Amino acid sequence: MAKWIQKAGIKKGALSKQLDIPIAKNIPIGLLNKIIRAKAGDTITNPYKVGKKRIKVTRKLERRAILARTLKRIRRREK
Repeated sequence: MAKWIQKAGIKKGALSKQLDIPIAKNIPIGLLNKIIRAKAGDTITNPYKVGKKRIKVTRKLERRAILARTLKRIRRREK
């Protein structure tokens, strides 16, 4: 694993808890992209059946979504 990931100070499960998605389930990549595209302060609707239906986007939520998407892409490339 890359050293920057270890130093990132990741709070495991924080994004799942913020979205009300169980940690055991994967967060859909489409939802991550929708959060990233939205501006901080916007309220978005969740098109998926898992988690909250309406999500208020904060800067912290946006940063967590960016990190989650990056880590998903890294994991996909390693396979």
